[in-house]
Order: sequence, then structure tokens, then C-alpha cells
Amino acid sequence: MLVLCGSSISNYHNKVKMALLEKGVPFSEEYVSTGGSGEDVLGASPLAKIPFLRTEHGPLCESQAILEYIETAYPEPPLLPGDAFAAAKVRELAIFVDLHLELVARDLYPKAFFGGSLSDASAARIRSVLEKNIAAFKRLARFAPYLAGETFSQADCSAWNSLPLVSMATKAVFGADLLAAGGVDWKTYVRVVGQRPSAQKVAADRKVEQARLTAKT
Repeated sequence: MLVLCGSSISNYHNKVKMALLEKGVPFSEEYVSTGGSGEDVLGASPLAKIPFLRTEHGPLCESQAILEYIETAYPEPPLLPGDAFAAAKVRELAIFVDLHLELVARDLYPKAFFGGSLSDASAARIRSVLEKNIAAFKRLARFAPYLAGETFSQADCSAWNSLPLVSMATKAVFGADLLAAGGVDWKTYVRVVGQRPSAQKVAADRKVEQARLTAKT
């Protein structure tokens, strides 16, 4: 059985988890925090990032590579279109969300969520990049009703778990939801995807993990 290692707080862990749930693939979860130094972690994820996946063939890290493995090993139901170009457009959206929205906004998280500091110059730079990237994202995303069109796909595994974080972080730091300000109706989209059993399971488990972490502090 596959073992998904990481935390239900992590949007990238939940990206993979949602794909597994959508496909009905049996798997278990193992809690692993970021930054581990043991060989059990570094042997699977050399940068000690989560998530990583333990398979019968060996470990895999990097969420998009894991999704590609899952899609190939468990093709039904598909999370990529059969047409090569349409599949590439789904991958394009997933990569865009991960690299050009979430990864940029991630530099805001220490200040937005953990009371950290951020210089005015850094904040201005991040805001400029995000506003440019959000405008570009709006050109690619279809929201009809899913990110790539009528069918739930890998792109939604990324977007449903990351767009709310981008919104919350920008609102906390800049006083404005840059996604909404850029004309991206992400709330309607999140509500639509949130009706899926996979999303409800991910949300419920995330809530439990948040409560556990709060109780520890």
C-alpha cells in the first residue's frame, strides 16, 4: 500500500492526498514534519520537504512528480485528459499555481501566519510579482467550473489547496486579497470543488490537524 508522508496542514500534501482520494487508491498516511534530518526522511526526500510517497518501488518526492506517478500507475478515473494538448494545458495550470502563485506568496507566510517580519522593500517586490502573475493566471484559468474546464483535474488538486492560502496571506500582509482584486473569483471556485468528497475529507483532516497543533502550543 502507498504511504503518503507529510502533514494534513500542508497544501502540497493535500494536493497529493486529493488525487489519491479522487482515484480511490488505497493509501495510509504517516505524519512527517518539514526539515527532518534522519535518513528515513532524507533518503526519501533529500531536501526534507513534504510530502513524499513511499511505494513498493521506492520513495518519491515533489508533489507534481508524485501526481504523475499516480496518474500512470492508477489511470482510472483520469485526472488528465486523453488528448495530449489538453493534458499539457492541465499541467500548465498546475505548475502555474504552484510556482507563480503559491511559491511567490509563500514568502509572505512568516509575517502573515506566524508573526514574523518582512521589510517594506521585500513586501513591495512580492506584491508586484504577485499582481503580475495573478493577471497572467486569470488569462489561463477557465473556472468552467473547474480550473481547466468542465472536468476535475490535477490542476484542481493544486488550486483548491493553494488559492485560499494566497488570498489569506495577501490580505494579512497587504490588507487586500490580491486574487480577488485581480478579478479571480476563487471563492466561488473553492465552494464548487469543496462539494466533492475528496475535498471534504481533506478539509476535515486539516481541521483536526490544526486543532492538534493548537493544543500543543
